[in-house]
Amino acid sequence: MHKDLTEELSIEDYKMELENRIRNLLWTVSGDFLLDVKPDVSLFLRSKEIALYDGIKQGAFARYFDKNLLGLYLVKKIYLDASETELTGLTQLCIEAAVGDRICEERPGVRRMRKKALEDILDQEYENLPFYDKLLDRLKIAVFRDVLTGSVQPLEKKLSAFRDQIYACAESRDTMELIWIIDSLYNAVIDPDFEKKNGSLERVMAVTLEELTEFGWEDYLNEEMYEEALENYVEKLTDRMTDIEDSSLTQDMEEKRKVKNKITVISEEALQKAHTYVELNFGKTYLTPAEEKRMNHLMCRGIHGDCSLYFTEGILKNPVRDNYQYQYAKRLRNKNIWIYHDKHRIAKRNIAILTELLKKALVIRSENQEVLSDRGTIVPSRLWRIGRSCEANLFKRILRGDNTDFVVDILIDASGSQMSRQGDVALQAYMISSALSNVDIPHRVMSYCTFWDHTILHRFREYDDPVSADEDIFNYVTSSNNRDGLAIKAAGYSLLQREEEKKILIILSDGRPYDVIINRPNAKNPAPYQGKYAISDTATEVRRLRSQGVSVLGVFAGEEKDLPAEKKIFGKDFAYIRDIGNFSKIVGRYLTKQLEADN
Repeated sequence: MHKDLTEELSIEDYKMELENRIRNLLWTVSGDFLLDVKPDVSLFLRSKEIALYDGIKQGAFARYFDKNLLGLYLVKKIYLDASETELTGLTQLCIEAAVGDRICEERPGVRRMRKKALEDILDQEYENLPFYDKLLDRLKIAVFRDVLTGSVQPLEKKLSAFRDQIYACAESRDTMELIWIIDSLYNAVIDPDFEKKNGSLERVMAVTLEELTEFGWEDYLNEEMYEEALENYVEKLTDRMTDIEDSSLTQDMEEKRKVKNKITVISEEALQKAHTYVELNFGKTYLTPAEEKRMNHLMCRGIHGDCSLYFTEGILKNPVRDNYQYQYAKRLRNKNIWIYHDKHRIAKRNIAILTELLKKALVIRSENQEVLSDRGTIVPSRLWRIGRSCEANLFKRILRGDNTDFVVDILIDASGSQMSRQGDVALQAYMISSALSNVDIPHRVMSYCTFWDHTILHRFREYDDPVSADEDIFNYVTSSNNRDGLAIKAAGYSLLQREEEKKILIILSDGRPYDVIINRPNAKNPAPYQGKYAISDTATEVRRLRSQGVSVLGVFAGEEKDLPAEKKIFGKDFAYIRDIGNFSKIVGRYLTKQLEADN
């Protein structure tokens, strides 16, 4: 652990150093020290060279071209029904061609960094998902390989002609020339009918700001941009123009034109790609195909009928390969461990208090009793009964207390909304698990999040695992959405299969169930899983488990404004931890009440 802590501290220092380096590179290359700099330090998790080269290219582009003019063109083109993802992807490739060689000639030291950045992108993006059937991706691969080999490689005639147009960007004298090439390529490569349907470049540039302001941007923006003002959208779009990496490996799988009321209809082929992504980024499943099919058949019904369950022990335990997500998960584990060390005194005190509370509650159950028996240790004073009594009971036995009447499940919300609290949530789960381990109560710990139609249940420890398994909770990583009702239903099903008489489920969540619906073709689209609809479904699953004898406690790990939703879901049995120092007392009170009630 101490080694991991040292690594985490060095990572934080490294990130700060990297941000400064990117900022300085961008200013130096652009020659404009007043330039608004936005270093993407998150890229360093993928590759140092990608992050640094991204900063260099931002500076070079700002030096040679007008990014605001190009950004405005993109917005206008999208307004006329161009695909945002493909237009920005093509623009990024053209900008790479326009400034890549120029900056390498001026600064030869950049050449090695550029090659390594492009090499890392090819390795990370195009080894992961089968995107080779897309013309734009094939062009991107061809351009990158030319840079890496140092010469123009043979290519089929049609693709070669498009690549030549991209390379013509290097000769662009101003931004409008670059825009003309991008527009012409889009109409040829992405949408050959665009000009016929929506007009030429002249029509695109003639779109007024008034038209843009009045336009319904919700049809085009992703979830993060939803309901943002036009100027913010333009700013975000221009920030993405120079990116050569795919900021989200799932964007090409999303068919944005089919989005309506946040319900997305996708093909079976795309669903298969989603499953590949899940396996690569969340780790292999520990279920057999038959077991997985059975669980999905049992659990994914009703409003969850178009969903899937995916059971894994995480990418750190069962990776497909050592990819970006694997390295990212390692760094987040280090961060969680660092938070534990930072608060280790509070954590140890909470674990000790909670352990003591549980021991007291179990004292009667765990008390040893001495009874007479027909086997055990002989009692000399009772030997006279031999031949005189049919119930001699010449021996004594010790009946040891049995704690196995209790079993606990801990379920942790691992959606993206928990990212800012990730370390603290992991710490809370770890404290409960450690205390339960100390008193030998069997318990399981899992987290849940939802990506596309997959609700991922990440198992950190199984019921009867040794104490050492508690540390696997620090593998907790947050991402994507959360379909709380389905996750609780699945966890509850496994819990109900246990033989213990008293079953307890502890759920650490933020009271905000939310999932973008993903539907297979010809499926009946239910309402979006959010707001009252999602809260009602989650509360129903909690009540259903309680009616089957499971005690359910909600531990609130969210923002105060979401407390009313948490109360609707869990009723009176929920705990709001304002101060982590009081964690053991609040959770301990609930657990001891359950243990004593059974007694």
